[in-house]
Amino acid sequence: MSVFTHPDFDAHEQVVFCHDQASGLKAIIAIHDTTLGPALGGCRMFPYVNDDEALRDVLRLSRGMTLKSSLAGLKLGGGKAVIIGDPHTGKSPALLHAMGDFVDSLGGRYITAADSGTGEPEMQAFAQRTRHVIGATPRATLDGSIASGDPSPSTALGVFVGLKAAVRYRLGRDDLIGLKVAIQGVGHVGLGLARHLKEAGAQLWVSDIFDANVRTAVEELGACAVRPHDIYGLDVDVFAPCAMGGILNAETLTTLRAPVIAGAANNQLASPEIGAELQRRNCLYAPDYAINAGGIIDVYYQRVGGSASHSDAHIRGIADTLRQIFERAAASGECTSVIADRLALERLQGGEQLQATPHRLHA
Repeated sequence: MSVFTHPDFDAHEQVVFCHDQASGLKAIIAIHDTTLGPALGGCRMFPYVNDDEALRDVLRLSRGMTLKSSLAGLKLGGGKAVIIGDPHTGKSPALLHAMGDFVDSLGGRYITAADSGTGEPEMQAFAQRTRHVIGATPRATLDGSIASGDPSPSTALGVFVGLKAAVRYRLGRDDLIGLKVAIQGVGHVGLGLARHLKEAGAQLWVSDIFDANVRTAVEELGACAVRPHDIYGLDVDVFAPCAMGGILNAETLTTLRAPVIAGAANNQLASPEIGAELQRRNCLYAPDYAINAGGIIDVYYQRVGGSASHSDAHIRGIADTLRQIFERAAASGECTSVIADRLALERLQGGEQLQATPHRLHA
């Protein structure tokens, strides 16, 4: 398996393959760019079909983190880690300690945090072996209470304020009462988004590959359960992808009906051409790494010691960033994904420019 000729290799600074025979750990850490600071990105655990699928994911995700941190105005680079394995059955203290050792071996060039398939317990295990981890200790929240270091509530909040900005821009609505939203994936972030939407008066349709997640959304929020392959074709106002990437593609676009796409998933576009097609269809796409930046903003403030109020204000600024993207896209006639890439690259000023074009950098 070649890395340098891989279609998703994008001048990455470092790609490390991690294997610990004793614990069974198989993982990949990718550092995309450290122009603005050390690479920070979550550690995902997923039962990838094969190693190439895992490599593709970590390359795309780490590149997306560079853009996400830049667009959010953070002094951080882009990185990501993936562990190949079932997050429900494949964890052990030995495996998590081995992963912590691998993170530590990079000497702080990569800082890890929670992601899909990992959370505070995994970060605490990593922290026993490395200090280059965020989200392992409790912290104060905006209301003064103590919460875990899990950044998923902040990701959900950012997606919610971003979704509201998209609805206001595309549909001309200032409230969400009666708004119809289809949420694909109701894990930690998707369920958090669903709670915000329910409180705002929206109607919810949900799907997930895990039945327990759907049951929680149905029982707690009164959401309507939908089979995974039916979620795209619903007659709703907003489609909110909050699961895995690549779900906006030639096949799903044949049934997708929502005029607004605003969700938490990374790498939503299967290819840059899909962004242009959405623009042609007058479907407003909120670029993923712009709208889902709440988590990285959260962990950044955990790292630098900023207050909960500063973090909250920064997260709510996602709405302003999206409005700027939407307005520039409308003025130029270009799709929102291209505008987001351009803005992210503009904000990398002050350091060496990335050795890639906006088109190649799209995550």
